[in-house]
Amino acid sequence: MSKLVIMATIEIAPGKRDQVVPLLTAHGARCLKDEPGTLEFKVVIPRDEDSKVLLYEVYQDDAAFELHRNGSSMARWREEAASMIVKAVATKCTPADE
Repeated sequence: MSKLVIMATIEIAPGKRDQVVPLLTAHGARCLKDEPGTLEFKVVIPRDEDSKVLLYEVYQDDAAFELHRNGSSMARWREEAASMIVKAVATKCTPADE
């Protein structure tokens, strides 16, 4: 089965990005440490849009992503950031080199 890449855009409440980024970074570190199927988790900050954060995530396969999506780190992230997130949109992708 091929790897799964998630490209996500998170829209953040005004003035909250500096609070959200450390929470996302900690979430990513937990996922990489505790979820063997999570292969990459990068938080990317747009230079010209202070209300958004982008994510680049790579999973071993769809099953690994489902474990991530339903895991304890994701639940913690949702709880910690709930009041600061306006909208999140994720696109599931397949790497072109697979």
